[in-house]
Amino acid sequence: MIETGELGRIIFGCGNFGGLGSSPTLRDKGDGRERALALLDHARALGLTRFDTANTYGGGVSEAVLGEWLRLQDKAFRARIQVATKVGNPNGCPPGERPLSRAQVALHLDESLRRLGLDQIDLYYLHEFDPLTPLDETLEALDRALAQGKIAAFGVSNATVEDLTAVRALANGPLRAAFTHLQNQFNRLEQGDLEEVIPRARAEAIAYVAFSPLAGGLLSGKYQEGRRPDPGTRVSDAPEMYGQYLTASTFEAIAGLRRTAMERGWTVPGAALRFILDTPGVDSLIIAPRSIEQFDGYTISQRSGA
Repeated sequence: MIETGELGRIIFGCGNFGGLGSSPTLRDKGDGRERALALLDHARALGLTRFDTANTYGGGVSEAVLGEWLRLQDKAFRARIQVATKVGNPNGCPPGERPLSRAQVALHLDESLRRLGLDQIDLYYLHEFDPLTPLDETLEALDRALAQGKIAAFGVSNATVEDLTAVRALANGPLRAAFTHLQNQFNRLEQGDLEEVIPRARAEAIAYVAFSPLAGGLLSGKYQEGRRPDPGTRVSDAPEMYGQYLTASTFEAIAGLRRTAMERGWTVPGAALRFILDTPGVDSLIIAPRSIEQFDGYTISQRSGA
């Protein structure tokens, strides 16, 4: 359940545009241009103003479609939204190059700006950490981008508490002030960040953003224990990513969400999102509906049963 007053905490994720995430093998499983544009229109109609993508989502298609849509919006709307994208996923790195080298960051940043049709990216994430590139080299690239006005702030994703500590230690001056967000997977099934990462981010005044709040749709309530996932679902299309979750403990968690939803008059997905929004230290979460009906399942309205 999402309250209307909480829409600022809800980010529209564009990770399904042109493919499922960054995987080159799932490019034919994503949302096409027309559906993507319709979903973006609906997101705006609901009042969402934060949008998340990455340079590797759909091989760049996600940024291109979001950029096309942004060009169609009025100037006043564009001035009050936040657009976040990412760099550093190995799928976007040519053979022999390092994903977060100084040169790769500069190259992909310019390509993202071009596809999005922007002069500045509001929030630029390191998609994942690059063991081949010294962190200070990557941060130097971000510092230069900040000085050039190409990014307004940056964040990290798929990060440990050690990663957070390292970035805080090496980022100095304006770049330290520009380190504002941390985006990790967090949901009813994945709560590992509760012990250290979320408290540390909160203590450092870094906004914690939860991605995959429904665990690839598993927490939507549409999957049944002992039954093969229907064709065309995310779990069916990407078993290497989600097959590990088809366990008894997962279906116990789903049953618990279903009970909460019934008691409070919510949907099961709404209960799953409520769990995250009520977690202390979580700033916001990313939704990635693939249909208008899935939007409705989040029950964006006044909170009931509180």
